[in-house]
Formats: sequence, C-alpha cells, structure tokens
Amino acid sequence: MTNQTQKSVISPIVTIGALFFIFGFVTWANSTLIPFLKIACGLKTDFEAFLVTFASYIAYFFLALPSSWILKKLGFKNGIIIGLLILAFGSLIFIPAADSRSFGLFLTGIFIQGAALSLLQTASNPYISIIGPIESAAKRMSIMGLCNKFAGVIVPIIMGTIFLKNASAIETKINDVATTFAEREVLLEEVLGRVHTPYIVLAILFTLFAVFIKFTNLPEVDVDKEDEVLAGELNAGEVKVAKTSIFQFPHLFLGAFCIFVYVAAEVMAGDIIGVYGKSLGISADITKYFTTLTLGSMLVGYVIGIIVIPKYITQQFALKICAILGVIFVCASYLTHGYTSVIFVGLLGLANSLMWPAIFPLGIKGLGKFTKTGSAIMVMGIAGGAIWPLIYGYLKDYLHMDFQLAFFISVLPCYLYIWYFAVLGHKVRTKG
Repeated sequence: MTNQTQKSVISPIVTIGALFFIFGFVTWANSTLIPFLKIACGLKTDFEAFLVTFASYIAYFFLALPSSWILKKLGFKNGIIIGLLILAFGSLIFIPAADSRSFGLFLTGIFIQGAALSLLQTASNPYISIIGPIESAAKRMSIMGLCNKFAGVIVPIIMGTIFLKNASAIETKINDVATTFAEREVLLEEVLGRVHTPYIVLAILFTLFAVFIKFTNLPEVDVDKEDEVLAGELNAGEVKVAKTSIFQFPHLFLGAFCIFVYVAAEVMAGDIIGVYGKSLGISADITKYFTTLTLGSMLVGYVIGIIVIPKYITQQFALKICAILGVIFVCASYLTHGYTSVIFVGLLGLANSLMWPAIFPLGIKGLGKFTKTGSAIMVMGIAGGAIWPLIYGYLKDYLHMDFQLAFFISVLPCYLYIWYFAVLGHKVRTKG
C-alpha cells in the first residue's frame, strides 16, 4: 500500500479495534457470570450455569445471516451503530433480571447481547480482513485480537472483584442449613444488587460509542465489486469461471466448521477454566481470576502473530502450529493435576491465539461478491461456544464422568479438526 493508503486505513483500524475491545469485554464477562448466577439464582448444576454461554453464543447461529442482510441494506457503518444500540438494550435487561431474581431474564439479556455481537462481528471481521492485503489479514486480525483479549484479561478482574467478592463465604452461608430464610434473602439481595451499576454504565458507554461512530469517517468497503478469484490463484492456461452460488466455495463451509470447533475450544479454555479449577478443589475466590490466565496467554500469542505474520511465516503455518500446541496442552492438562493442570488449560489460550486471525481470512478468501454472506456463515460457527460447555456439563453432571476426562474428550477433537483445516481444508476449491 502507498503511504496515503496506509494513513487512510489507520483510523478505521483504531475504531474497529475499539469495537473488538467491546466484543471481548461483553463476551468474556460470561466467565464471571457463570459462577455468579449459579450462586445468585440458586442453580444446582454446572450444566444449568453453562446456559449462560449457550444463550450468548447460540445467538450467532440464528442471527448471523439476518445480520448479513442488514449490512447489505444499511452498510457496515449503520450496521455497527444498530449493533451497539442493541448491545446497550441487552445490558439494561440485567437490571430487571436482578430485581426479579429471574435466571430466564438474565439469559434473555445475554441472548440480546449475543444478537448485537453477531451483527457487530459480521460487520467488523470482513471489514478488517478486506481493508488491506489479504496476505496480511492475519496480522490485522491479530491486532484486533490484542484489543479483544486485553478486554478479556481485565474483565474477570473487574467483574470478578465486583460480582464474586467473598464468593466462597457467601456460597457456604447460603447453602448452610442453619441460615434462616430471612438471612438468605438479605444475602441474595446484596449479591444481585451488584449487577446494577456495572451494566447501567456499560449501556451508557455503548450508546455513546454508537453516537461517536455516527460522526466518524468510517469508509465503506464495497466487497460486491471485488473479484471472486484473486490474481495469482489461477494456474497457467486456466480460465476464470464466475461463481454463481455460495455453495461453490467448499472451503468456506469447512472454515465455518473450523470456527465452530475453535470457539468451542476457546470457550472451554476461557469460560470453563474457573469451574475446572473449582472441581480440583481450588477456592472460588481464586478461580474467579483463572480466565485472566487464559486470556493473558492469548495476548502473548497475538503479539507473536503481529511480529511473525506474514514476514516470517504464513497464516496457514501459524494455524498448524497452534493446532499442534492445542493437542499437546489438552493431553498435558489431562495427565497432570492441581494448579499444573489449570496452567495447561490456561496455556490453551496461547494455542488459540492465532486461530481466529488465520481461520477467518482463509475461510472468506476469494469470495468476492459473496463475502458478506460468507462472513455471516463464518460467524454462525461461533455457536460452537454454545454447544461444547453443555456437552462438558452433561458428561460431568449427568453421566458422572471424571471432569478431567470429560474435558479431554470434549476438547481434543476440536484441535484435531483445526489441524486438518490448516493442512488441507482451506485448500479445497471447486473448479467451476
């Protein structure tokens, strides 16, 4: 790119980076909400508590394609504004949910937030991939990942300190048969009252950022005019054939499933690590910060990605290395115990770090006018984060499987498929 083009790209990158920070803050708040709502709403099993991640991530499956339609009609900028306002509304739902002690209403608010994020993700991911050369898309996505995961590092500290203050003592007192009904009511009222201020503040901030976007110069990227086959992809003597259907891009659907299992693995390592640590007998006052370990190791991986991609290694090779690391760390977490096992689960953040930045550009590569729809299909894969915790919870709570074995069985296949996509899956193309 010329210097003038590079300068014109910096401002949108900063703006989208702020959006990725918001994605991270809202998404990784789930790691705190799981133990918090289990205490505050009197949930009996981890399976019930994992409905938090289900409500958050399943929204992507149902709303990614409608989000693509909205973006086609209104454009990237207006889509982002609408997404932020919906996000603010979802945050406000937490207030009546806390006042009524309704777990269902909490899940509704979380689902609405997930709906907003599906719109924002469908807009932001292809935008940041296309705004510069596709070969360096993983580097730009890594920068976005830094913003996202930095939010993920601080949100368990902020939310954990606010929501889970004295969590072990409160949980013990609530479950103590000697605690009277009146005492239990006072405790629950105090715990649920912690929701009000943080989510009112978040709703205000999301609204203000929507206003900021309205008056910001965020140029549209007209992907509909882009060529479907990138220069250099044709071999000598081949004739370019225009694609007429999204189903003529098998690598897109292989990529969407790769996103599905990647997000599943990421949520298991990030949101479930606290439950995993508690199952090892570690106090909830300590486990509430474990997500920071996972997200911190992801930050390290993103920094590495920014340095080495594409200067030293390709995004495909980075994805292959990350998949191999994932297999190694999952096996190590199963074969060890105590804090050592938790550390290996946290190190899965390092393995996961360069996966989204590599998978997403590889999945939408060469889609041309189908990029917005393809992006929506890729974003639908985020629903993996809804399914996998429930599988883990079912194995653990209802089949009474050892929690470490359940984690191993749940997560290892994810990394094996990602390994396949890194080696072969992203190369699958139709000839016509």
